[in-house]
Amino acid sequence: MVIDAHQHIWDPAQASYPWLTPDLHLIDRAFALDEALPLHREVGVKGCVLVEASDDPDDARLMERAADAHPEVLGIVTYSPVSDPVQLAHDLDPTTRHNRVVGVRNLIHHHPDPDWMLTEAFDEGLGILEALGLPFDVVATSSRHLRNLTTVSERHPGLRLVVDHLGKPPVGGDLGEWRKAIRTVAANPLTAAKLSGLYNESRPAAWTPDDLQPIVDHALEVFGPERLMYGGDWPISVRAGGYRRVWNGISQCLLHLRDDEREAVLFQTAADVYGLAPRAPRNAVGMDIG
Repeated sequence: MVIDAHQHIWDPAQASYPWLTPDLHLIDRAFALDEALPLHREVGVKGCVLVEASDDPDDARLMERAADAHPEVLGIVTYSPVSDPVQLAHDLDPTTRHNRVVGVRNLIHHHPDPDWMLTEAFDEGLGILEALGLPFDVVATSSRHLRNLTTVSERHPGLRLVVDHLGKPPVGGDLGEWRKAIRTVAANPLTAAKLSGLYNESRPAAWTPDDLQPIVDHALEVFGPERLMYGGDWPISVRAGGYRRVWNGISQCLLHLRDDEREAVLFQTAADVYGLAPRAPRNAVGMDIG
């Protein structure tokens, strides 16, 4: 079994997506899970985690409706305002929250304060997630964001963190600063990361597996397979060549791993971090590359 740990859906008629502008013409429309599931089946993905696409409660409701309609949705990384602890506690009340909510994410990486995750209100919200045992998916787009995660880990030693897209390393560029920053982040054993979104935002289709290999190898070195998980990042990945191309690129970078190590990246880490499913049978993960 393969789990896609980073799957989006969105619908501008049902929620607000301020980042979805006409210049993103390839993805400037509604994308439903019904469109993604055949792509999953093509490469052997059996289940997915839906991840918020906007800091909008209506986006969270959209994911909940999709989860109710599709058993393939194993978990939801939902939106709730971490910087509003009262609202966060209300949204995540264990007695009322949706039964497939397995984590929280906020799309605030473009906040004018680069140290947004260290503010008092945000810190209080992270404490709520820590107490509830819910992971926080981090959208880090700079080495400064990654370095701030060290402070977050010190303040909240029981908080599980998930670094989306490996903190957006400069694919095809100088990896030196990113290597140092992500190594520091990985020193916290409760921090995991996603092999997802590994392309340059200005030229998203201009990548090759050879560009990804040093990034994936460094991530494997500092996190180990047991703290890395695969994410297709669809439909953002439409701009990077589509689901199959992204799957093939990541898969090629994992070919040198043992079967149990690939199983960790493609299934077990997501299952463990998000509490999704029982352990997969040995050698249950295939590698369909074509």
